[in-house]
Amino acid sequence: MTPSARIAATVALVAEVAAAPRRPADATANSFFRDRRYIGSGDRRAVAERGWGVLRQRLRLDWHLARLGLAPTPRLLVMAYLLLAEGWTVDGVLQAFPGGRFNAGPPDPGEMAAIQALAGRPLADPAMSDGPRLNLPDWALPGYRARFGDGLPEAAAAMDQPAPLDLRANLLRTTREAAMESLAAEGISAEVMAYSPWGLRIPDRRPILASRTFTEGLVEIQDEGSQLIALLTGAMPGMRVADYCAGAAGKTLAVAAMMRNRGRITACDVSATRLEGAVKRLRRAGVDNAERHLLEPGDRWAKRRAGQFDRVLVDAPCTGAGTWRRNPDARMRTVQRDLDELITKQSAILDTAAGLVRPGGRLVYATCSVLPEEDSRQVDAFLSRHPAFEAVALRDAWAEIAPAQGATVTPPCEGPWLELAPHSHGTDGFFAAVLQRKA
Repeated sequence: MTPSARIAATVALVAEVAAAPRRPADATANSFFRDRRYIGSGDRRAVAERGWGVLRQRLRLDWHLARLGLAPTPRLLVMAYLLLAEGWTVDGVLQAFPGGRFNAGPPDPGEMAAIQALAGRPLADPAMSDGPRLNLPDWALPGYRARFGDGLPEAAAAMDQPAPLDLRANLLRTTREAAMESLAAEGISAEVMAYSPWGLRIPDRRPILASRTFTEGLVEIQDEGSQLIALLTGAMPGMRVADYCAGAAGKTLAVAAMMRNRGRITACDVSATRLEGAVKRLRRAGVDNAERHLLEPGDRWAKRRAGQFDRVLVDAPCTGAGTWRRNPDARMRTVQRDLDELITKQSAILDTAAGLVRPGGRLVYATCSVLPEEDSRQVDAFLSRHPAFEAVALRDAWAEIAPAQGATVTPPCEGPWLELAPHSHGTDGFFAAVLQRKA
């Protein structure tokens, strides 16, 4: 593709994402490129990276266009991104929109005026309010401030950067060292993670899905923070474990490896599609101690299994406010109403999942959020409702679990909970609390 054809494809991608505002952008992008198989891998990467750049800076781009009295059309968003984020000149933008076959048409008078007005301006304008200046939606600002305090600017800046590609070595099939050697043999350089004893990081996000190392189940794609949540379950061979909000079973796979395929782990979810998608992953990873259960309205499974599990993991549905560097479109898709509804849902899930835990067993509550409303405040409210449970401090849980798994002696956080963030740990933003049912 020519450079201008890549720009035209980027405009088309941004348009498709905008046409489905409640659908995750990565799902839209997958469909977009699947329908355009003529786009080669190098061109696809260039189009996707620029499209993701537009999504990542959408709050700021909208602010600039609103100052000019303009609606954020896909064409204007791409033009503004080229000028404000990539530092293009007016002439450069005009050359990227030349018209003709495979190219985007030339700017109309309104677009031309916008191009000239935006040229040379900073992306983060001093006149911006805190939301667009920090690239955070207004509804999330109070929670971000409560979590990070004076460190908010640094935390927001880190959330603004693309995420690396994190892998977990599947100990059911290999070791971390052998997985690293297998990747190296395929020309993929990886480095050992700071905290996860199973983790490998590929800083430049090389394609991995077609590699032999991945297809043979030696590694799984999983953020380091997510790996640490699985670690905190302390699951051991022979235990009964429930992954209550399993989704596509990413943490189920990690916990099954900790259990060495001995014992039983039940992956539960409300989505049949997600659970069905887990089958292929479980098979590739060599997991044979897992079963799946679809949670449906009126389902009595939780009552029949009351008090039967040694460990229950609740990776609760949340705003995903800790994953915005990885899913930048979620900043625009999520609103205050979503947060309010999720807080209620998290509380109900916790109450149900607590009944599955045997006396002396543990409940691990986790989110991929950094908002206290979904994290520490949710745990405090749960403990006030359930006096049979008590919190296990992170340092105590870590000291008990980490040595057996080969993790670092010192936990990654100093507080009572696992609270991770890109700027402080190099992971996505995660929260986890270990709660023990009194014997």
